[in-house]
Amino acid sequence: MFGVPQGSILGPLLFNIFLCDLFYTLEGIDIASYADDNSPYCSNINIESVSNDLEKVAKIIFQWCDENGMQANPEKSHAILSKSSNIEIAVTESIISSSDCEKLLGVFIDKDVNFDMHVTSLCNKASQKLHALARVAPYMPLFRGRIIMKSFFCSQFGYCPLVWMFHSRTLNNRINNLHERALRIVYRDNKSSFEELLVIDNSVTIHHRNLQVLATEIFKFKNKLSPPIMDDLFVTKTQDLYNLRNNNFLLRTGKNTVHYGTESISSVAPKLWEILPGNIKDITTLSNFKCQIKTWKPDQPICRLDRVYVAGVGFID
Repeated sequence: MFGVPQGSILGPLLFNIFLCDLFYTLEGIDIASYADDNSPYCSNINIESVSNDLEKVAKIIFQWCDENGMQANPEKSHAILSKSSNIEIAVTESIISSSDCEKLLGVFIDKDVNFDMHVTSLCNKASQKLHALARVAPYMPLFRGRIIMKSFFCSQFGYCPLVWMFHSRTLNNRINNLHERALRIVYRDNKSSFEELLVIDNSVTIHHRNLQVLATEIFKFKNKLSPPIMDDLFVTKTQDLYNLRNNNFLLRTGKNTVHYGTESISSVAPKLWEILPGNIKDITTLSNFKCQIKTWKPDQPICRLDRVYVAGVGFID
């Protein structure tokens, strides 16, 4: 027998050491690894090449598992192909077919990469919490109802917001409607507008909170507190990253079309950092930055969800 007790501190470390040599057997393809979740991925304009590469790496992974005493189940493996037709990957005696949407580390990733299904799932869960809140809120003080709202409702939208924050306007309206209902339940107020309720609650919309999270990630990147993967999201200007006389250190990347890539972290981050007040950008510690950023909300549109939309007319600046 071999192994470690479940829930131990030493277990994850030993598992990572045990799994480490798997990555040296893979060539010409990338793999995203988090604990025991390993997801190989590749890109190519030729679908057949993508299928062949994934099939090759899948066979290597399953062979490695077999040689190292681990049981791999092909039936629990899934594939997803972005914006294209389906593919089939042959592994051992099983066939892995591609699907339109898969759940990876708690996030639904669809083939169009618009995260509509994931945000819809978040809204459905939040709506269920809202029904429970409506039943108990009348029997408790306001401050306790507010704590429950933050813990069980708002927390639904706090997981991986940078991944899905640039969703559709329709879903943003649904989130705001749920948020407004939650505030009305807690404060027993059916007359104030959504904006007035946010002032009473001393809070911001879910989207503005996501922008605050993005600002925090920019601060961490600027001060070398981020993991290396963030280097692929933020493009810096040629001047010294730590030249504090010029706090607009992020480069606005060019786009080939009017809309393509504009609703992404790489595009929005420079605009977000530019409009931040200087007293917030000049903060030197992460803890102080987190405290100050909670009091800020943008005073001008940063992305599509910030712009006013009138049906039949379009966006109004």
